[in-house]
Amino acid sequence: MIRHVFYLSLLVAFAACDAPHVPLDDIFIEKTFVPEQCVRAVKVGDYVRYHYIGMFPDGTKFDSSYDRGSTYNVFVGKKQLIQGMDKALVGMCVNERSLVKIPPHLAYGKQGYGNIIPPDSILHFDVLLLDVWNPEDGVQINTYHMPTTCSRKVEVSDYVRYHYNGTLLDGTLFDSSHTRMRTYDTYVGIGWLIAGMDQGLLGMCVGERRIITMPPALGYGENGDGSDIPGQASLVFDVVLLDLHNPRDGIAVTNQQVPQSCTRKTVAGDFVRYHYNGSLLDGTFFDSSYSRNRTYDTYVGRGYVIAGMDEGLIGVCVGEKRTITIPPHLAYGEEGTGSKIPGSAVLVFDVHIIDFHNPSDNTEFTVTYKPEECDKQTKKGDFVKYHYNASLMDVSKWHSLSLHWIKSNQVVPGMEDGLMDMCVGERRRLVIPPHLGYGERGVTDEVPGSAVLVFDVELVEMEEGLPEGYMFIWNEDVSPDLFSEMDKDNNELVEPSEFTDYIIRQVNEGKGRLAPGFDPYRIIDNMFSNQDRDGDGKITAAEFKLKADEAAAHDEL
Repeated sequence: MIRHVFYLSLLVAFAACDAPHVPLDDIFIEKTFVPEQCVRAVKVGDYVRYHYIGMFPDGTKFDSSYDRGSTYNVFVGKKQLIQGMDKALVGMCVNERSLVKIPPHLAYGKQGYGNIIPPDSILHFDVLLLDVWNPEDGVQINTYHMPTTCSRKVEVSDYVRYHYNGTLLDGTLFDSSHTRMRTYDTYVGIGWLIAGMDQGLLGMCVGERRIITMPPALGYGENGDGSDIPGQASLVFDVVLLDLHNPRDGIAVTNQQVPQSCTRKTVAGDFVRYHYNGSLLDGTFFDSSYSRNRTYDTYVGRGYVIAGMDEGLIGVCVGEKRTITIPPHLAYGEEGTGSKIPGSAVLVFDVHIIDFHNPSDNTEFTVTYKPEECDKQTKKGDFVKYHYNASLMDVSKWHSLSLHWIKSNQVVPGMEDGLMDMCVGERRRLVIPPHLGYGERGVTDEVPGSAVLVFDVELVEMEEGLPEGYMFIWNEDVSPDLFSEMDKDNNELVEPSEFTDYIIRQVNEGKGRLAPGFDPYRIIDNMFSNQDRDGDGKITAAEFKLKADEAAAHDEL
């Protein structure tokens, strides 16, 4: 009611200029609202949709499209309207509003129109133009944002994810993916969309924003959609493309950094430690190993990760950085993962390979220096002194030390292997897989779990060890009166002090040798306990036996 009152007041004011003594030879137009932008003005042959109120000069209303709840839709300049309205609509812009005064000879003339419009009537129309198009129109595209890089554009049969706002030509919103908080996901160019959108999305880049305008013949035609889109309506879609792939796509790999030396590349079955940042194709971040301050550790080529990553991690070097782009059918498919990864999303991983190994790997070593003279080489059980720097495969240092035994359980198994057959002065680089290093658990705050270790070692000194299973051996024939020599007070019992003094004297005189690298007194105490078979703290002649007497090949007590 308020709207109509407003219209009436305008028409009454407009009618004031219609003085009886002033002849009206042609239409008279007063523009009451002109939009800031006029992309297109009505031309003869265009099809328009407009609202109007028709009144006589005294303000009496004789017709209104508002009352019918439907715009008036017609071709302009093709004699489908009274002559005055045909002229008045030419040059109007969408959302323009005009008051149009039409003399009788350009309206219904001397005949009038039935009982509605008397003969020789001057007609006033309040016109609001809502839509204009031409049968020759096609899809119009206006790109207002283009990303700096565009490696790929939408083609026929591609699958896209995009957001849009859909409006009529006058700006009336009829639909929006943003309000649903979900992209529109579809194939392009194969008839899954209205024809205008099928055409309008072709050639778009991810991140591009464009306005796609289409005539009704490429939209919802004469009937509209039966709800929010009227018949014969031009449609305007404001679109941003977020994702693009084709069902035939495989992964795409772009190398960002490849180390100068690469002696080995990953193969199926390797165990890989790597860092990554994961994002969607439009740059939306969804996950990162860096934020957890922990590498992602997995077997590759065995189905432990999504298929695209399984493939993308094959053939990489330690230290390599690459970008792996994975289509949804090789990632999380149509369902996605819920809140972070939408369905049918292309994934982009920026990957940095920290290290890798294979469960079948042994310790690898490279001799970096070997002295010209090398008469004696290390063997298991030898006591060695060596300098080393220890690092992970990504060159982060974690330890440095200089003294070790080559003996089971004294160093990691891989180090035992790597120190074998070395000469004093020799330098080596050892690469030790985790199952011969610190395993899946690693060392808290020092060595990550499943980490490959790198040792740069230099052998400084070595002392020959004892045979396997021995802590003391004789260097010469054993005295036949060994028990008597130990029993200094001749009481037929060997006390702990007598036993210790005797063994120490044999070692000092070079007649016997204790295992190097251990506390000698603890070894001697253990030897005494072995002889003190009844555990009374004394050794009798009956208890005393050489190891040789116990079917051993060496004369150890």
